[in-house]
Amino acid sequence: MSATPSPGRSGKQRVAVVLFNLGGPDSPDAIKPFLLNLFRDPAILRVPFVFRPLLARLIARARVKPATANYMLLGGKSPLLDLTEKQASALEAALPDIEAKCFIAMRYWHPMSLEAARAVKAWGADRVVLLPLYPQFSTTTTGSSLTAWREAAARANLVVPTMTICCYPRDDRYVRGTAALLVRTLDSARASTSVPLRVLFSAHGLPEVIVAGGDPYQFQVERTVADVLRALGREIDYRICYQSRATPQRWIGPSTEESIEEAARDGVGLVVQPIAFVSEHSETLVELDVEYREFAEKLGVEHYFRVPAQNDDAGFVAAMAGLVRSALARGPGLCSYAGQGTCPANHGDCPHVKAGLRIVSAGSEPPPLRLAA
Repeated sequence: MSATPSPGRSGKQRVAVVLFNLGGPDSPDAIKPFLLNLFRDPAILRVPFVFRPLLARLIARARVKPATANYMLLGGKSPLLDLTEKQASALEAALPDIEAKCFIAMRYWHPMSLEAARAVKAWGADRVVLLPLYPQFSTTTTGSSLTAWREAAARANLVVPTMTICCYPRDDRYVRGTAALLVRTLDSARASTSVPLRVLFSAHGLPEVIVAGGDPYQFQVERTVADVLRALGREIDYRICYQSRATPQRWIGPSTEESIEEAARDGVGLVVQPIAFVSEHSETLVELDVEYREFAEKLGVEHYFRVPAQNDDAGFVAAMAGLVRSALARGPGLCSYAGQGTCPANHGDCPHVKAGLRIVSAGSEPPPLRLAA
């Protein structure tokens, strides 16, 4: 850690807020190297190192064609960087009393962690807040990004007090903002149809072996949904489901496809909310909006609505600003939305559990997966 941080031009300490996200190809030529970066990550492809490079090339080669077709629907590139830049600008504006500047550290395509770390150092940051744009912690997302950041900060010789926010699945402002987006779509859907509606909270899936090994992601997704339901203040018919299966392994379920099939059998319309994504990208704009919509229509689902991702929604930006302020108030080290960790000890991949830090109560159990229609 540095000794006494020097004030910025305004007399305030300079706070660099580093936003972690997945990243996405910025041109058709970037699709294959983006996929290679993704599958070379040991947090994603959990096979012995000696096999990973070859297996990553095989998987990337098989996925280039369908991925290219998806990105062509989006103009030949991912919108994720542009949207993250808008989130960064909005977050800076939401912290007027702090000399804060946001930096973007994408995991699998530019700007990546080393670029961000060098930019933070060049700016002369006195403190750093690491803020993942993944509400729920997983070793495959936030965990991987933290590993990349530590390596990048060391290479950039960036040594400043750092606050690390691991997750915010039950942060009150985040939950209320997420519920507000759902309410707007639900109200619009109900105004246009008398067909009973079911909400699908669709999250990115994970192989079962990762969750069984202690990853807290599914546990945290369920808590987010439970709190969103409470914030709604009304009973709804809903399911939690998981999308984007990428490997032949058994993944956590039910899958979004299975939940759509169930809805078709039950004769209900669908309102789909991406519950673990806070920015639009291929998995919302193509997978949810195009592929699953077409799948639902083929099965006879009469109505299909989709809740937008948070992007730079004012409620989400306010939640991010609150997390930054709380982290700064707590000081350097690891924190969650609640300060301390909230995952039960059996989730050994929770960074608080892994570090042997104190864990506070995770709160009450979520309600049953089926409420009255």
